[in-house]
Amino acid sequence: MIDLYTDSSPNGFKATIALEELALPYRLHHVRIDANEHKQPQFLALNPHGRIPVMKDNETGIVLFESAAILLYLAEKTGQLLSNDHLQRWETIKWLQFHSSSVGPILGQRVHFELFAQEKIPAAIERYRRLVNDLFTVLDTRLADHPYLAGQDYSIADIAHFGWTHIARIIDFDFSQYPHMSAWHERVAQRPAVRKGITLPEPATGA
Repeated sequence: MIDLYTDSSPNGFKATIALEELALPYRLHHVRIDANEHKQPQFLALNPHGRIPVMKDNETGIVLFESAAILLYLAEKTGQLLSNDHLQRWETIKWLQFHSSSVGPILGQRVHFELFAQEKIPAAIERYRRLVNDLFTVLDTRLADHPYLAGQDYSIADIAHFGWTHIARIIDFDFSQYPHMSAWHERVAQRPAVRKGITLPEPATGA
């Protein structure tokens, strides 16, 4: 049995989507960030950084935080969503790392400066809009020639990116001018496990 500690966020949805895709049994623990539960001692014992998601595999005793690490672990555990073919495998890891180092952090900064910062700083808003557009251009170009980010097959790289494109849609960050990325998003969004995963522990509102 796996224990997943998470909230409704782009990073949290990566873990719930993956667990639903892989049909692994798990217990869901709702860590309510708005109630500061991620800063309580019992949660910090699992992740000293105080961020969700956190996963504990009770079969192996392994505890992981960071969504990319969780995705890699689940793919390795099941032999799914990460190809055994050497080239395809590293394409998947490459695009997963692209998300972890660039797409997720830069989208997160845009969300902060544009929506949540008490002081609206036009230069920061413009900077992160431009950087996000650059990233979306990269993704759109890749998806012009491939149905999924790693190539022909849906993988953990797609799950990682979808966690954030789902939230982008909710908060009205328009990416309709990127037709291949938009088509990919709709393709992934139709998967039953994805539709369920984005409701756990509850749907995001963008508030």
